[in-house]
Amino acid sequence: MTKIINLRQARKQRGRDAKRAAGDANAARFGEAKPLRQARNAEADRVARAHEAHRREDAPDDA
Repeated sequence: MTKIINLRQARKQRGRDAKRAAGDANAARFGEAKPLRQARNAEADRVARAHEAHRREDAPDDA
């Protein structure tokens, strides 16, 4: 037999869960210490520079 649920309560709970997930994501993004944030940004910059350094130059047109 199926469980009877109150649709209004289910809708409100789904909204609460979504807000909680968004809050957890923001806490993870903005709640880290400055040295950790700087290290993460420095690593991202290093990876971007390494990727850009391997870019091939366009060959000049001999036409």
